[in-house]
Amino acid sequence: MGLERKQRAEQEPGTPSSWLLVYDDYCPDQEGLREALCTLGSGYFATRGASPDSVADAIHYPGTYLAGGYNRLTSKVAGREVENEDLVNMPNWLPLTFRIDDDDWFSIDALELLSFRQALDLQCGVLRRDLRLRDDHGRITRWHERRIVSMAHPNQAALCVELVAENWSGELTVRSGLDGSVTNDNVARYRDLEGCHLEAVEARECSGRSILLRCRTRQSLIGIAQAARTRLYRGDVEVDAECETHVLENRVMQDIRAGVQAQHPIRIEKLVAMYSSRDRAISEPGLAALRTLECTGGFEDGQLAPHMLAWNHLWQACDISLQDSGASETELKLRLHTFHLLQTASVHSVDLDVGIPARGWHGEAYRGHIFWDELFIFPFLNLRIPMLTRALLRYRHRRLGAARGAAAENGFRGAMYPWQSGSDGREETQRVHLNPESGRWLADNSHRQRHINAAIAYNIWQYHQATDDQEFLYFYGAEMLLEIARFWASAVSYNAEIDRYEIKGVMGPDEYHTAYPDADPEEEGGVDNNAYTNVMAAWVLARAIEVIGILPQTIRSQLCARLNLGEDELRHWREVSRKLRVPMTPDGIINQFDGYESLEELDWEGYRNRYGDIQRLDRILEAEGDSCNRYKVSKQADVLMLFYLFSAEELGLLFEQLGYPFDYDTIPRNIEYYLARTSHGSTLSKVTHSWVMARSDRCHSWALFQQALDSDIADIQGGTTPEGIHVGAMAGTVDIVQRCYLGIELRGNVLHLDPALPTDVKKVGLRIHYRLQTLEVEADHDCLRIRSIACPSPPITLAYRGQHRELAPGEHCEFVLLKPDERDRNENRQRDSQRPKETG
Repeated sequence: MGLERKQRAEQEPGTPSSWLLVYDDYCPDQEGLREALCTLGSGYFATRGASPDSVADAIHYPGTYLAGGYNRLTSKVAGREVENEDLVNMPNWLPLTFRIDDDDWFSIDALELLSFRQALDLQCGVLRRDLRLRDDHGRITRWHERRIVSMAHPNQAALCVELVAENWSGELTVRSGLDGSVTNDNVARYRDLEGCHLEAVEARECSGRSILLRCRTRQSLIGIAQAARTRLYRGDVEVDAECETHVLENRVMQDIRAGVQAQHPIRIEKLVAMYSSRDRAISEPGLAALRTLECTGGFEDGQLAPHMLAWNHLWQACDISLQDSGASETELKLRLHTFHLLQTASVHSVDLDVGIPARGWHGEAYRGHIFWDELFIFPFLNLRIPMLTRALLRYRHRRLGAARGAAAENGFRGAMYPWQSGSDGREETQRVHLNPESGRWLADNSHRQRHINAAIAYNIWQYHQATDDQEFLYFYGAEMLLEIARFWASAVSYNAEIDRYEIKGVMGPDEYHTAYPDADPEEEGGVDNNAYTNVMAAWVLARAIEVIGILPQTIRSQLCARLNLGEDELRHWREVSRKLRVPMTPDGIINQFDGYESLEELDWEGYRNRYGDIQRLDRILEAEGDSCNRYKVSKQADVLMLFYLFSAEELGLLFEQLGYPFDYDTIPRNIEYYLARTSHGSTLSKVTHSWVMARSDRCHSWALFQQALDSDIADIQGGTTPEGIHVGAMAGTVDIVQRCYLGIELRGNVLHLDPALPTDVKKVGLRIHYRLQTLEVEADHDCLRIRSIACPSPPITLAYRGQHRELAPGEHCEFVLLKPDERDRNENRQRDSQRPKETG
């Protein structure tokens, strides 16, 4: 299988490794990016990979974020009061520096840097930093740092620094602290908004030379406590050092003094515990933090060993083995993406009432809100750690009441989930946003992205298909899906002239088209009959009816009684699901929305020549006094999302259900048409386009896949990654290898596999979970091999191109794969036999 864990010795600087993200130089202008990419987290909290001597300034931003740690503040913007809910930058636990005798405190930006190496070890979850520094007196000091946020003990973190005085002896003073004076200042365009979310409650020294800091968020009143213990060692012996504690209003620091001899290392261990008032099974956060420190051993055995074991177990479940022409580099990027996904949603998230934010717990962009990115994230989790998907879907279920209230407030029935969600499920989308190109605050219409509801319903159904989790469907999933279907049925209007139902005033995934040309975005916002939205609404209504049919009679009758759902309403759902309008041109191009074909074509070459990077065309055009609303342009996939979510066969059935002709030959024409009109202003864009081109143009698909892999590591959007990684795009790239290249589909209680590897990829190996079975899957260009690990579970059904196999636990099977030309001929024959007939 090639899935065995590699036993890696310490790597020399510059040695290539598919497990190490290495920086061999210090670049101040790249620190923000590296801090985001080297963030460490446990799913409970995360801390950016900033230098522990740094403070927030033009170079560094040492942020720490608690999962679900939100707070609301009101700001005055563009002449109006605006309330925003933000993910709060929590107290900084990192502060650790030193000085020699009574000289200045060490700062990486103030001393001569003789050598530098920073390595994020993905296999172990350890950030290592090696520095060699010379001060103004010619004294050279080596700093070897290891840092973790424990995946074994989610409330704990640790720093271990070995200092070596190369050519000096004298008094060393180590300063270690906890800093609650931090504010939210990570995103430049938010700096006109209120950002002071914390107020100090208590700072003091405690027994055992520990220090404690208590803070509280100003509006949500979340109590946060951090406790830290810092000790010095020579070898395994603790140094009997002098210690002096400084307590300020919102900070507490310790100065620890000891003598140092040249070439005799001294080790600093800083252990930290962090708790909040949101936590379960504690009396009070401060008491919990102090008690944790009392029970915690040293860095090596008490922290590092169990942390590495936890990561080893995660990689056994989640790694991908890839053989390609650049396997080491591609594997590194895939592992980096998996690493950050697992730090954002870990096994420790299961007991937390949190969603999965678009930018992870890695920065303050999008204010830590939850969008539709789950659509790209859950497919990976469904087949790896499905209990995480269940927990994250419960976040949505707990906010079902808020979604019902939003629907009623807007004149609809059922449940209407918000485009941006935070603490309690209200709509958190800002009503104005800043265009940094023009400096103007503009009306924001993105709350009209009602398709978020279809994404939630799709995620519920896909989780059910992957797990057959009947209990979740009966008690949570069905209720959400039915209430979302009810919303869509109430959002339509009937057009008697064409005998079709329509959905008006929405925004599609494209996000560039906020209204029709010359319309007032605030008064007449949105567009009509967005094709993606309407097709997804039809799919949701059909699945809701299917769900009612598979519920046990008692559960069904109780749920329908509770929702007051009767046969007349279900009859209406069936009618709407078959008669929603989908705008199309005579030659088979699916119009993005009504009137799209009348928009102007953009001078793409001219804009590229003038601006170079035109990913954010919306900002460029607005700064010119123009608008994307006038042009056939897309920020990211919109119509093409249909080809991302559904196979050609599923789409054929959907369009047949809707009474529209669907010629499979139009799929590549639609892809070509919209790809030529897309600016890729979202990191999700190249994920989607790589996927939809995987069967028709593998070379182009592979190139887009490689670009998607570089979205964050190369910060291709020019400054967005320092504000937080793009976890949807990261998960999406891993899922391309997992589901797209292996051709995995979950439908009809069958696990379908149809591998079609890019030419550059020789072999893919991974482990997935499907309906209580753990499967080791390996595919090359000739053969698909599947082995089930022995466990007490029922057999499952596998299929490859019409060949079905029953697989019991402990068994294995193989499929001989068709060659590309044979596969194309078979697909054409199959499509001809299944080609839907036009029904009106």
